[in-house]
Amino acid sequence: MGRRYDPERRQRIIDAAAAVVRESGIGGLGHRAVAAAADVPLGSTTYHFATLDDLLIAALRQINAEWLAEVRHWVEGVDPAAPPADELARWLGEQFTGDRARMELEYELYFAALRHEGLRPLAAECLDEMARMLTRLVPDATTARAVVALIDGLTLQVLLADRPYDREGTSAALARIMGVDGGNGPPAG
Repeated sequence: MGRRYDPERRQRIIDAAAAVVRESGIGGLGHRAVAAAADVPLGSTTYHFATLDDLLIAALRQINAEWLAEVRHWVEGVDPAAPPADELARWLGEQFTGDRARMELEYELYFAALRHEGLRPLAAECLDEMARMLTRLVPDATTARAVVALIDGLTLQVLLADRPYDREGTSAALARIMGVDGGNGPPAG
């Protein structure tokens, strides 16, 4: 019997890797677990991804692309007359009440870069791209990076310490970082 053509197999393996990490953490990621989750032969996972780091890189690349597409969509839809700090605080609140498992997966893969050097450039690219997109709402690139850092810190507090999200406090902190008092629309371009 010949080999069956399966053009979606590689993508199913990446999706399965993300599902395994979501369910069992990075420590649960293995070629066997991914093959079972993707419903493919074990050899398919090692054919497409020789190492687990290769598989982690593919999963993080996909998670980052999905996240950045969401950020891009949000940034493009921000009301230009609304205070950017308020808009960002509102959007963050929506993120925190959304899919917690997805956020945990994103951060687990993000922090895997501490131990897996191959992931570091992807994590850095994601941070840089998010900051670049936010320059549409903030005065400059340095401020955008500070906003990204605040977002990361808030997310960790919500995820790790089960702290409730404080929209008003976040808006005030963002306004201070952005150099505006309450925000008066996006910066002049």
